[in-house]
Amino acid sequence: MSDGSTAAQTTKNKGAVKAGDGNFIFALAEMNKIDAGTGYSSAHGPVIEGERMQVGLMTKLKGTGARPHSHPNEQWNYIVTGKVRVNIEGEEERIVGPGTLLFFPANKVHSTVALQDEDVTFLAIKDLTHGIIGMAADGTMAGPHYDKGFEPKA
Repeated sequence: MSDGSTAAQTTKNKGAVKAGDGNFIFALAEMNKIDAGTGYSSAHGPVIEGERMQVGLMTKLKGTGARPHSHPNEQWNYIVTGKVRVNIEGEEERIVGPGTLLFFPANKVHSTVALQDEDVTFLAIKDLTHGIIGMAADGTMAGPHYDKGFEPKA
């Protein structure tokens, strides 16, 4: 089993771990975490890269999340714990919880925010045509979304 510390291959995402070449089983809870939405999201967690796919076990702290953004690769999120407020371009806002699978098509603007009562954990899966980080819809990388009262303490 790997904690990710021995993977020597180059990754698309700084801090991610490369799968394969003897590195096949991963103890995600014990691995180093990386920011997975720098500039627009509070998501962070370990990321594993294969040849064509990248997978991360992400956390968003309660009352935080991603501002509207997109990326040129498809994304699937499977909610493990907690609930999120989901907005997908052209769809009605929804609140979803554990056991829900979300699909975000390439280049479609979307956002997810953890509800204020508990942190959210989700499995994020994306193809490797692009890294784990996308671009905020407003063109700025001014930081994640924070619900009122959940902003970082100075």
